[in-house]
Amino acid sequence: MKSLQALFGGTFDPVHYGHLKPVETLANLIGLSRVIVMPNNVPPHRPQPEATSAQRKTMLELAIADKPLFILDERELQHDTPSYTAQTLKAWREEQGPDVPLAFIIGQDSLLTFPTWHDYETILDNTHLIVCRRPGYPLEMAQEQHQHWLDQHLTNTPDDLHQLPAGKIYLAETPWFNISATIIRERLENGESCDDLMPRAVLDYINQHGLYR
Repeated sequence: MKSLQALFGGTFDPVHYGHLKPVETLANLIGLSRVIVMPNNVPPHRPQPEATSAQRKTMLELAIADKPLFILDERELQHDTPSYTAQTLKAWREEQGPDVPLAFIIGQDSLLTFPTWHDYETILDNTHLIVCRRPGYPLEMAQEQHQHWLDQHLTNTPDDLHQLPAGKIYLAETPWFNISATIIRERLENGESCDDLMPRAVLDYINQHGLYR
């Protein structure tokens, strides 16, 4: 049986423990041997990142250098146009073939806005969704039709993620860290310490290049 592969996307502007630690816990919970980290270049739903693509890529490389769980995928950094998750996951499925179990990792906040994503209804044709739970967010979708969609695909069994190639949504009980890239950028701008929020090598890089000042 082919082992489950998981993709974890984001702007990572900058990467921090709130990105890394929940996914490390998730890997132990459901038996992931590899997580592919995929920074995007032009996010469709948010402002353009402050750090350049090259800087964000370097910070990710520094953050995962001593973490064999993670591997970097640069495909979306090659695009100067908005990267739509549905298109990326379709291309990934075509590369991997029809039978390999594939999953896409998102936060609970993203699940709640998922129906607004470009071609969202095609995503489960190509991958599972693994949702990292976050306190303070509701467990129900805003519209009944979207709740029905969620209920249809929900599984409580991680084995389904390993045994089926795509089509399931799993809500994972991962720890939540009250860290965001916005908080980090504000603290850096104000000259406040971020030692507890991100790997030391990433913070050193930020300081050396005067980022987020």
